[in-house]
Parts: sequence; C-alpha cells; structure tokens
Amino acid sequence: MQYAIIATGGKQYQVEVGKELEVELLHAEGKVSFDQVLLVVDGDNVTVGAPTVSGVVVAATVVGQVKADKIDILRYKSKSRYRKHTGHRQKYTKVMIDSIGDMKIAPKPIKVAEVAKVAAEVVSEKPVKVAKKPAVKKAVKVVAK
Repeated sequence: MQYAIIATGGKQYQVEVGKELEVELLHAEGKVSFDQVLLVVDGDNVTVGAPTVSGVVVAATVVGQVKADKIDILRYKSKSRYRKHTGHRQKYTKVMIDSIGDMKIAPKPIKVAEVAKVAAEVVSEKPVKVAKKPAVKKAVKVVAK
C-alpha cells in the first residue's frame, strides 16, 4: 500500500491514490500539485523528509469547491441586553488524488515567438484619442433696469 503525508493550508493530510479529500480553499481549477510531501510509504520502504521529501510531488485533480456546515456564534452579556448572533461557513476545495510520484508537474512552456508577437502588438498600438464633450451652454438671464 502506497500513501503519503502532505502539508497544505497549515494542515497535514494522509493521501492515497484515488482518495478524495477536502483541503483548505485553493484558488485553482483542473490539476494541482502538492510539493510539500513530508512522508512517503511504499510497502516496506519509508521515506521521511527533513522537513520535506525532495523531488516527490503528489498530483491531484480539483473536483469542486464546497462549504462546511454553518457555525453559529452567539455573544451574550447578562443584565445589559446585549445579544449578538453571527455565523461562519468555511470554504474547502475537494480534490481527487491522481498519483504519488517522483515527477514534478511542470508549467506549460511559453514560446518565445508568441511573447515577442504579443509585445510587438502592444508597442505598435497607438494611444486612442478621446473626443472632448462639448461645453454645456448656460442660459443667461437678462435683467432690465
């Protein structure tokens, strides 16, 4: 059995391939990777990081964003008619673990030609002149003496 311990959002999670778990809110869609792997167990082989295992990445797919149950917060002071009621719903990201492995998910390479083309378009654009609005004519009152 292969599993790993990862750290994300200030918490630690035990993950296995095919397992769904809710982690602190991630502003991501599609594929995500967790590079803070603290421990990897593969059968009898146990690798402990100091503090993390270098070169090991856990790949996951974002399933969706969910909210926890509402927590009611009540404040009350006796003999002073002070009562305050608020609530909180924590947001989580549900992820499905795809793989625990040695390969790091690299970002898509950016082609230099595309960057140069976009930069040339930005430089060649002339600033747009904005037409001024005509002045508002005020009515003048003529007072006879």
